[in-house]
Amino acid sequence: MSDTTTISELLDDGEGIPEADTPTGRAEDAPARPHPFADLPLEDDGMPTTEALTNALRAVIDPEIGYNIVDLGLVYEVTKPQRGQVHVLMTLTSVGCPLTEIIHQQCSVIMGAMPGVDVVDVEFTFTPPWSTDKIADYVREELRAMGMNV
Repeated sequence: MSDTTTISELLDDGEGIPEADTPTGRAEDAPARPHPFADLPLEDDGMPTTEALTNALRAVIDPEIGYNIVDLGLVYEVTKPQRGQVHVLMTLTSVGCPLTEIIHQQCSVIMGAMPGVDVVDVEFTFTPPWSTDKIADYVREELRAMGMNV
């Protein structure tokens, strides 16, 4: 006889592991939630406009600076090369940015959640190099208020 207990044994009360976090544990009892972008108008290609896609990238926050990548001027271009595909051309504040992968993942998750988007390509470039003159005015003012020289 073994003295070890598995996670499944601890979680299983004899009726199986719940499918969902509902009082009954059944997924069909979960409340219906609209898709977060359900009211976003779509173009003929079944995808949001490039402006709406760019605006969605405001949800991606640069972890070091604490502001979104659009208002920091890191996003150079968002295009839809073909139906279902989004290409994000962007830069980083420095070539050796240690958070490149995190920013890449966040962009991919946000763009991938948009209706009609099946493929997301995030490309980093350093031509032209990023500079503080690309920062949105309100961000620049807030950073200056915190004592940063921008």
